[in-house]
Amino acid sequence: MARVTVTPSLVVPQAVSNRMAWLDALRGLGAMAVVAEHMLPWLLPALRPYWFNLGMYGVLVFFLVSGYIIPASLERRGDVRAFWISRLFRLYPLYLLVIALVLVAAIWVPVREQVPRHASAVAAHVSMLLDVVHTGGLADPMWTLSYEMVFYLIVTALFVRGAHRRSGVVAVAFGLVAVGAGLMLSAPLLPGPWPALVSGVAFVVGLVCLISGRFRTTAAYALGAMALVLLVFGSYVPWFGLAILAVMFTGTALHRWENGSGGLAPVITATVLVAVAPVWSIQAGWWWVQPDVWITTMALAGATFAAGMALRGRSLPRALTWLGLVSYPVYLLHHPLLRWLNAAVHDLTRLRIGEQVALAVGYVGAVLGLSWLTHRFVESPTQRLGRRISRRSAEAVQGSSLPG
Repeated sequence: MARVTVTPSLVVPQAVSNRMAWLDALRGLGAMAVVAEHMLPWLLPALRPYWFNLGMYGVLVFFLVSGYIIPASLERRGDVRAFWISRLFRLYPLYLLVIALVLVAAIWVPVREQVPRHASAVAAHVSMLLDVVHTGGLADPMWTLSYEMVFYLIVTALFVRGAHRRSGVVAVAFGLVAVGAGLMLSAPLLPGPWPALVSGVAFVVGLVCLISGRFRTTAAYALGAMALVLLVFGSYVPWFGLAILAVMFTGTALHRWENGSGGLAPVITATVLVAVAPVWSIQAGWWWVQPDVWITTMALAGATFAAGMALRGRSLPRALTWLGLVSYPVYLLHHPLLRWLNAAVHDLTRLRIGEQVALAVGYVGAVLGLSWLTHRFVESPTQRLGRRISRRSAEAVQGSSLPG
């Protein structure tokens, strides 16, 4: 990703504060790590590390950032409606664009085999609950959005219940259940297409309730409970999904510790539980969950997040904060682009080293350029629209509560 036709300093808004810049920088690093994980086996296999997993490192950094900032965002707003409007306009426009591009390109490059040719795939993509209803995404990285969505649903339920400040306890609980699930569950206990279909309908109905205000409390509890059930009983790998939620709530617990409203003991406990979760797991055959590789990957992600926290409030290179701004399109676009590139040259792995290097540089440049374009013309306008709708909604609610 070294070559890009846009000068980062020209496109980073001046209003980006140093206080939040470190989170953008971490998102950028996480996105680049995932790109490298997918690109290296195709183009530069000799450079791929095996003593830790680059992709999982990036994903863990992403999840720590989400855990750190998302509950704080909800608490700062104090408004479930505004929170969900913001999330929908943040996630779905680009997500739907990528889905459309992949489907159009299917005339040339077939849709991934992991995507069922069934209505359940549509429902799973609508809710983004792909991985927890054992359904492959049209773009490989979409699986992580499942856990983002589960996290949002559970955080909303905790917020409505008034239990959102017990993040450390929740992180430890998810860590404990992850260890137990690894010992007892070897496959989803809710097989077949019906979990995706039922959860897709429930998700849409529940979101309508959360945003409209009708039956909001009931909807928040129902969606949170659904997310938990799917996480434990519908995931491809139950211990893994639970460990991810433990990581995300660990990020929240770190935020509480930083603000003086929580201690570090739950953070340490949850980290240890996540580290040992795959050790005795029935579903732990991948090389990257072997204890040495898994713990090294976790340690590197944790160290990166800690370094970011240590640098908060300081000026950071604009290139890093710019990468954070375009991290979501980088994340969603890079894998389809890689598949299309491979189809265009009829197998990237057979090229000579010089050709692979040249293509790697060109590919990274294309990913960054397209990511900037989609950020500029898709993400930014739709996020502004979401903020306007959210403000008008809040003003309408305040106006209706005033005495006549």
